[in-house]
Parts: sequence; structure tokens; C-alpha cells
Amino acid sequence: MILPAIDPATWGPSIDAAVHAVERGEAVVFPTDTLYGIGCDAFRPEAVEAILAAKGRGREMPPPVLIPSAGTVDGIARDVPDHIRALMDAFWPGPLTIIVNAQPSLAWDLGETGGTVALRVPAHPVALALLLRTGPMAVTSANRTGGPVATSVEGAEWQLGTSVAVYLDGGETPIGLPSTIVVGTGDRIRIVREGALHRDELEAVAGKGAVDGGSSG
Repeated sequence: MILPAIDPATWGPSIDAAVHAVERGEAVVFPTDTLYGIGCDAFRPEAVEAILAAKGRGREMPPPVLIPSAGTVDGIARDVPDHIRALMDAFWPGPLTIIVNAQPSLAWDLGETGGTVALRVPAHPVALALLLRTGPMAVTSANRTGGPVATSVEGAEWQLGTSVAVYLDGGETPIGLPSTIVVGTGDRIRIVREGALHRDELEAVAGKGAVDGGSSG
């Protein structure tokens, strides 16, 4: 079911339908600033398993968790270094995903995380409107593994079909590139995927000595 979510004055029923689907443990697709994402309640292991299956991905590639604000971080993560907090302050909401140590008490199962969690606050009004009501959502890009990234709801629906209960149509995503992913569990920041944010932008905030290289793409 594709529902309109372009005008905040009229998208209320569409957001309601997506929230109710998440509460039922179903998958929803919605726009973010980077790409369309397929997501579910992060605290429902069976729902997380379903979105990974819809994407054609296993537990060895756990999904990131999208949150509505940086204020949610300390309830989910522990021992977050100051240089990572500086990046959060500079680039959230926005296209930066940070991998940090997860709180061990959390009752969730995102897959084989090694005790970490990847977090992001998206800069998109539809995503934030949804997250403010659902809380943390496990979200991965709304395409089949190996398929083209989805920058429109039609591109997502073409690949994911009936595995998704609700599709929110917010138009084309503004950036159209994946987020940049960094690991922030140690003394230095390690880039594991250079996406919409580039190394020099991270170094401008954290300092050149704080950022290691890594694979890009």
C-alpha cells in the first residue's frame, strides 16, 4: 500500500498507518535524506529478521538503527567518545552513521553485531515524524541486495513488493547517496564507507589525526 507523505498538512493518516504497521511488527518503507529505507521496530527480533529477508540479507549484516534525535543515543549506546559526539553535533540530523558500543541491557536482536550498534538521525521530515512516534527503528536501504538503490517509492516497491505493509511516498530523496559510516568504538574514527559525507568534512570537525582511512564506496 503506497500512501502519500509529501505535505505535512495532509500526511497525518499516512503516518498513522505506518505507525500502526510498525506496532504490529510489520515492515514499512519511507524516505530519508539519503535513500528510501525499509524499517521496523528495532525491539522486535522477528520483524528485524523479516526486513533482512526482504532485502536478501543475513544476520551477518545487521541493520542500522534510526533514531529521532541525538538525545536518544545514551539510552542505546555506551562509552561514546568525545570525537564521535562532536561529529553527531556537526552532522545530525544528516547522512552520518556511527557505529558505537551498544548498551548490553537492551532487549533486542539485530543480528551479529559484536556488541555494537550503528546509529543515525536522518534529516527528512517524514522519517522524523515517523521516528518520533515509533522510537528506534531498524532500517536498511529499501532495495534488494545487489539491486539499484531506491531514491523514489516506486523504486523501492518494484524491488520489495508485498514484503512491505506500508510505503510512504515522500517524493525523490534529496541526497540520493548512502550515508557515510564511521566506527567510533576506539581512540580514532575509522571510515568504513564514504558516502554523502567525505573524509575532509569529518576531519574539519574531528581533526586530521582523529580520522583513519578505510574502504570507500
